[in-house]
Amino acid sequence: MSGEVYTLRVLRRVRDVPRETWDALVGDESSPFVEWTWLDALEETGCVGEGTGWLPAHLSLWRDDADLVGVAPSYVKGSSEGEFVFDWGWADAAHRMGIAYYPKIVVAVPFTPITGDRMLVAPGEDRGRMTQLLADAARQWSGRIGASGVHVLFPREDEAAAWEKSGYLRRDAYQFHWFRDGAATYNDYLARFSSKQRNQIKREQRIVADGGFVVEAVPSSGHTRDLARTMYSFYRSTIERHGVWGRLYLTSAFFEALVERFRERLAWIVARDAHGRPVAGAFNVVKGSRLYGRYWGTCVEAPFLHFAVCYYAGIRYCIERGIDVFEPGAGGEHKRPRGFVPTVTRSAHWIADDRLRGLLGPWLLRERAKVQRVIRGDEGGDLTES
Repeated sequence: MSGEVYTLRVLRRVRDVPRETWDALVGDESSPFVEWTWLDALEETGCVGEGTGWLPAHLSLWRDDADLVGVAPSYVKGSSEGEFVFDWGWADAAHRMGIAYYPKIVVAVPFTPITGDRMLVAPGEDRGRMTQLLADAARQWSGRIGASGVHVLFPREDEAAAWEKSGYLRRDAYQFHWFRDGAATYNDYLARFSSKQRNQIKREQRIVADGGFVVEAVPSSGHTRDLARTMYSFYRSTIERHGVWGRLYLTSAFFEALVERFRERLAWIVARDAHGRPVAGAFNVVKGSRLYGRYWGTCVEAPFLHFAVCYYAGIRYCIERGIDVFEPGAGGEHKRPRGFVPTVTRSAHWIADDRLRGLLGPWLLRERAKVQRVIRGDEGGDLTES
C-alpha cells in the first residue's frame, strides 16, 4: 500500500463514469437511491443541476489516478431546501456571527431522507480508510471553493463513525420505521397491538373499503408511462397543497424515466375508486430486505386513505414478500400507533469556522440526549425546529 497516490476528482455528473464502474461500488445492502440509474435520472430530467439549488459535484477518489476506489454523491448548495436534516437555525446563527453559510457541500441523495451508504467503496478496499481519505479531501476541497463546510446526510452508523473520526460533528435524529420481526401474516402484525388499537386499525381500513376504494400493490408490468404521469400528478397535488414542506423538485420526466429504467425497484401502491380509476398512490422503492416510502398523493378527500395507502398496504407488501424493514420517510408521530418505532438516523458535519463549530458542539450533545429520550419512550418531540 505504500507509494500509492490517491486523487480527488469532482464529477459534474454521474455520467462522467460508466454505469458499470459506479455500480460496482454499490453493495447488496446499499440503498437503491445511490445506484447510477437513480442519480442519473435526477440529473437528466432536470431535477438537479443549474437553477435547481442542487449542483452535482460528486466526490470521487482514484488510486494512482487510474482506479476508482470510492465515490460519494455530492452537491454544492446555496440553500438548505430538500435536505431533511434541518440546519436553518445554523444558517441563521452563522449570519448573526457574520459568517457566510452558503455555499456548502452536501453528501446526500437529493430530497431523500433514507439511511444508507454515502461513501461507496470498491470491493476489497478498507471502507473506513477510504471514507476517512475522502472526508479529508472533501474538507480541503470545500476550503478551496469557499464553502462553509461539508454535510453528510443519513449515512449508516459505521460510516457516520468514520466521518466523525475525521473531525466531523455527529448529529442524531430519528424517524419511524416498521420491522417485520418474524411476522408471517397480517394477523401476526395486528397481534402486536392492544384490542383497542387493533380495532382502530381495522376500523380505518374498513372505512376505506366501504368508501369503494381498492388499495393494491402495482405488479411490475403495471408500472407504465401512463401510471407514471398519474403518480406525478399525485405528487404534485401534495406539494401544491402543503407547499410549506418543500418545492416541486421532481419532474414528470423523472417519473417516466423510472418506469423505463428502474422498474425492477419500483413498488408503487395505488388506490382505485369504484370505477377502477386511480385516485391515490404511494411511491415506494424496494431493494433486498427493505421497502422505502418516498412520495404520496391523492386527488380525492377520503378518511384514512392516506394511512391505508402509505402504511397498511406497505406493511402487507413487506409481510407477503418477507421484507424485514419498511422505512416510510421523514416525520410522523402518527406512525407510532400503527406499529412504526422511533429509529436513530445520523448525519456528520464539517464546519470550517472555529466559532460556529464551537457553538454547535454542545448544542448537538443536548439534541442527541433528546433523541435518546424519544427512542426510550421517555418523551415525544419534534426536532424540525433545529
